[in-house]
Amino acid sequence: MNPSPDLPALRLFLAVAERRSFRATARALGISPSRVSQGVRALEVQVGEPLLRRTTRSVALTAAGERLATSLRPALTALDGAWAGALTPLARAEGTLRLNLPRHAAEWVVTPLLAGFLRAHPGVTVELLTTDGLVDIVKAGCDAGVRFPDAVPQDMVALPIGPARQRFVVVAAPALAVGGAPQTPDELLQRPCTRLRFPSGDLYRWELRQGRSRRRLAVQGPLTVDDQRLALRAALDGVGWAYVYEALAAPYLREGRLVQALADWCPDEPGFVLYHPGRKQVSPPLRALIDWLRA
Repeated sequence: MNPSPDLPALRLFLAVAERRSFRATARALGISPSRVSQGVRALEVQVGEPLLRRTTRSVALTAAGERLATSLRPALTALDGAWAGALTPLARAEGTLRLNLPRHAAEWVVTPLLAGFLRAHPGVTVELLTTDGLVDIVKAGCDAGVRFPDAVPQDMVALPIGPARQRFVVVAAPALAVGGAPQTPDELLQRPCTRLRFPSGDLYRWELRQGRSRRRLAVQGPLTVDDQRLALRAALDGVGWAYVYEALAAPYLREGRLVQALADWCPDEPGFVLYHPGRKQVSPPLRALIDWLRA
């Protein structure tokens, strides 16, 4: 019977399996590529068959490697969670908590929650990195991120944060609706709109939904911006129709400075979630935030 492999060997193999690179794994772990290769080879000797296929250009999992990686992920996640849970009551949460999140989430959801959290945990400092573009939070050195659920990678652990539902609305200055507001999504293609460009360079297609009907519109207009507040400002100034968070537009809708169109095509969507790499040990500041949110 083969002896059980040690935990570092299993973590090393899983790191290579997820990165598909010995060199990238070595850089991430701060060890030499040869040490990574030796560790995986020793594990393969114990298993009795190859776990990875290697060429000079790529690394791929064998069938045995795929089975092992699939079993390891939840097992190591559970182990890390148990260990973090055991340590948290013994130590006061201290250190810096870095969060990546969209600007709207920072202003309307996260910042209002932080005052109470920081009072409860005076040893923690929080750093917010705001960007509307999707970011690899691990590469960016962040403990966690905040996004809509459909933008969260599948290997992350997510926790609802803030309002359970969010909504986007189509709005413009009243002058742009004098001849009648758009009655169907396709009518927006004939109206001046303010477009939104992501940090990646891609233009956002307005996503409208009514029941099972969905439309993704490549709207046109005289202005393109990279921030919803600028789109809202343009709408107030009569530049074009805008598609923005309802929370941003609500005060101006109440005052009559904006009008809304296609309300039945703008349903509520799931709200923001806090997400983090569940397979890694959660830092004490992040664990404190998670426990505080749940409480």
